[in-house]
Amino acid sequence: MTNQHLPLRSGGSLPPCSHTPAPYIGPTRDEIIALRRAYVNPGLFTYYREPLCIVEGHMQYLYDDAGRRYLDAIAGIAVISVGHCHPEVTRRTVEQLTRLVHTTTIYLHPGIALLARKLAEHMPAGSDLKVTYFANSGSEANDLATLMALLATHRSHVVALRNAYHGGTQATMAMTAIATWKYPVPGTVPVSHATPGYCYRCPFNLTYPACDLKCARSLEDVIRNEAGGEIACFIAEPIQGVGGVIVPPPEYFQVAYEIVRRYGGLCISDEVQAGSGRTGDHYWGFERFDVVPDMVTTAKGIANGAPLSAVVTRPAIAEKMTQRLHFNTFGGNPVSIAQGLAVLDVIERDKLRENAREQGGYLIDRLRELQDRHALIGQVRGAGLLIGVELVRDRTTRGPATAEAAEILELARERGLLLGKSGLDGNVIRLTPPLCVTRDDCAFIIECLDECLTLVNGK
Repeated sequence: MTNQHLPLRSGGSLPPCSHTPAPYIGPTRDEIIALRRAYVNPGLFTYYREPLCIVEGHMQYLYDDAGRRYLDAIAGIAVISVGHCHPEVTRRTVEQLTRLVHTTTIYLHPGIALLARKLAEHMPAGSDLKVTYFANSGSEANDLATLMALLATHRSHVVALRNAYHGGTQATMAMTAIATWKYPVPGTVPVSHATPGYCYRCPFNLTYPACDLKCARSLEDVIRNEAGGEIACFIAEPIQGVGGVIVPPPEYFQVAYEIVRRYGGLCISDEVQAGSGRTGDHYWGFERFDVVPDMVTTAKGIANGAPLSAVVTRPAIAEKMTQRLHFNTFGGNPVSIAQGLAVLDVIERDKLRENAREQGGYLIDRLRELQDRHALIGQVRGAGLLIGVELVRDRTTRGPATAEAAEILELARERGLLLGKSGLDGNVIRLTPPLCVTRDDCAFIIECLDECLTLVNGK
């Protein structure tokens, strides 16, 4: 391999990999930057002071234009579930590409029905969550689920959570409540935002469990005072991803769902990041909270990088879509569906959900050991391979360590590790590696983070 990374002071390095990337032939990094500046919307941001040029991927690793290998611990922001260019997924996708690239839902094709059945089989037994509408992105899925809720309830008010991210369309941006991801433009439906279960930064200055879940119970005040006592739906991520990997108390959604249903609303679980086995113990994030939503939206990991999303709901709710003609040109296209079917098969065959539980548990345990040694770490939280490490400048005041988090990303990149960051202040290191990550990979993540935290603390 050319142009190796900075070695760790301990002598450790990336675990060995037998894959040899093909030589890169194409525009130089500087030429790509110039092309982007001239022709690409400047709203598309990049990580790192010197933008990284990625040209190849293999399982849990990525390669840049100079042939350097990186452990991908962000996985395209929780998109790559079974691994970059997984051979089985690639084979089946290429096979479909050679037969039929596009047809529409006005014709029959086996793929869409087969994947819809598989998603139904992955829902809790007896839930009646068995009817799917396919789209292309998480934003589209959340937009569509909200539309279904409005049609089913004959109401218009939506309640989401502060600190939530649900997408970049005008409707889903209105449901989003993170200032850095929200333009000051009006939404398409009235939306109120309730209090999330963010115990580390409780707005009521209470402590769980003595708080009696005031965050969840305050949802009733929002519905009564802001929605006039009538609500179409409540949409929430079981674990908030962009908001900083926020894991609410175990009873949070039981309390919230009961309140929503008492006021006639439907419950939507946004599983765009937490779904597809990422949390380890269950296939869906909502299952860890012992609740069953009325609708489930999923995207990202469902197709390992292909544009595919889905809304799964009960037949009685899905039937409302027959009131008018509704259509999605590329939703459920044969290629994305073939990739989605292959991904589900690989997750099951290779026991990747179980691997997410085992490796994620190891990472969380080791990260908490780092917390004992590094004052920058305020809290470690997560489930499976959806993990957040919140960095603070002072553990008493909990002031966000935004600059320090950005510097850790830079230092880790120099050593061959790609991380994410999230939270309103960008002070949460986010770990969402592909579900095929190994124990050696996880040990490298810990060793690299330990060194980077030490270097930042020493400045």
